[in-house]
Amino acid sequence: MAHRDITETNIAVERLLDLTENRRHRYLLAAYNRHRYLEMAGRYREIFTPEMTVEHPVYRFSMIGRQPFTLDGREAVEGLYEHYVKTNQCIFYTEDEELAVGDTMVVSRAIVYQQATGAALARQGIDADESAMYLTRSNISMIWPYDEQGRMIGEDVWEHDDHDRDVIKLDPADVLTADQAAKLLGPLIKPLPPA
Repeated sequence: MAHRDITETNIAVERLLDLTENRRHRYLLAAYNRHRYLEMAGRYREIFTPEMTVEHPVYRFSMIGRQPFTLDGREAVEGLYEHYVKTNQCIFYTEDEELAVGDTMVVSRAIVYQQATGAALARQGIDADESAMYLTRSNISMIWPYDEQGRMIGEDVWEHDDHDRDVIKLDPADVLTADQAAKLLGPLIKPLPPA
């Protein structure tokens, strides 16, 4: 397996941020960048500060092979993040990411790798060693809407193409823990710019 570097997961976001002059768009990209780094570092509670996220976020997921589901409200969303951190499933990598930003949203399309437990995959009907860790590889599109104050309203995430998906068993030495990710990403997590 090719080596993945979590510190490069947001490289497309940072490149677009460097090219963006519109102040509102720069703010949304900075918030998006910060959110993703906080999520992968296991620091999800910081995502829910009043300046970053609305009081009642809604996340919608539509993944191939699974029933679409919605996380409605902060408690539901935080529960998913907490579970991901405890099981080291908060680790993501991107490949070939394309981004667009407008006044009310950030849109992303990428190949996304996510660490997943074998037990979680087995519950989805995937033949997996329940004691192992895997990388799932999927073609993912996301729309993140923002309110007039630049706070994230939620996430719409869907797997749009199953022709290039894969499940890769990880050698234990290649598994990245949430604690390791936090150390690697800490220097990259920047405060929000002035709104």
